[in-house]
Parts: sequence; C-alpha cells; structure tokens
Amino acid sequence: MYEKVLGDDYAKLPAAVQRFHRLRGRTVLNGWVETQAPKSALAKVLAACLGTPRSSSSGPIRFELSASPAEETWTRHFPAQTMTSRMRLVDGHIREQLGAAQLTFDLFAVEDSLSMRLARMRFLGVPCPKWLMPTIVAEERGADDQIHFLIAAELPLVGVVASYRGYLEVSKKESA
Repeated sequence: MYEKVLGDDYAKLPAAVQRFHRLRGRTVLNGWVETQAPKSALAKVLAACLGTPRSSSSGPIRFELSASPAEETWTRHFPAQTMTSRMRLVDGHIREQLGAAQLTFDLFAVEDSLSMRLARMRFLGVPCPKWLMPTIVAEERGADDQIHFLIAAELPLVGVVASYRGYLEVSKKESA
C-alpha cells in the first residue's frame, strides 16, 4: 500500500522502512517503546475513545502485523495496554481506522524518513472541521535492522491525546 501511494519516492526511504512496509501475511516484531500519558481530562477521554496509550510507560513492545496488498491490521502491545488500528488504501491515501476516528493521511518521503500528514479526519463518522484538526506527527526512520517511529497527536485547547516513540527490529529475513 505504502509503495503504491509513494510511487518512485518509495526508493528514497531507508531500507528498514521499505522492508517493514513490504511485509505480507502475519508477522510479529519486537522492540522498545516509551509512551506519554494525556494530561487533560478531555485528552484522557479521547485517548480512551481511540484506544491510544493512557499512561506513561517505557518497556518492550510487541507489534503484530497482518498485511495484504489492500489492508493491514496493526496491533501494538505496549507495556501498559494494547492498541489496534486498521489501514487501507483509499483513493491514493492511507486511511487508518483507530477506535472512533477515521484518519486519512498523505505520505511523503522526507530526509531519509516516511512522514504521514493528516489530510482528513472523521470522529464517530462526523467530518472534523479544519480548525479542530489535530496536529499529528507520524514519522518512521530506518537504522540498520530497526525502524524508529515517533507518533504524537495534539488537539487545540485539549493538548496531547497520544504520544509514543520507539523502535521495532526488522531483520532482512522478515522481508522475504
């Protein structure tokens, strides 16, 4: 899916990021993650609606991927909870279903990384107005056999709803 969206720019991504997004079938990856708890009461409620981490933690992460050419399910087993989302290729974008939110992303190969930029969002099926759109940082970088990720979502007047960073081990044999 990611290769289709990026086209020729896919080749600009680090090798580990390319291997990760070419995985098919069921794959389990391991790594390390740090999560940040939402601070405001409303941010905590929204995090519960999305299934994103609601407490600060640091420790091992187990990542389960179920991938076909048209859809991927990502299950992230954080130290304190599990979060699942489903990605689909829709009209040249990656659409992620994360709890009560449907997020539509544009993809960019930027400075040796994959960057996902939020283009549209629906919450409980209702389109989110531009002025209320969250600021989202979603980046993946590669180093040797690791994919490093940084994810953060912040809403105006609400604060950080989700924030986690870490890495997954993506060996060369897993891309076969």
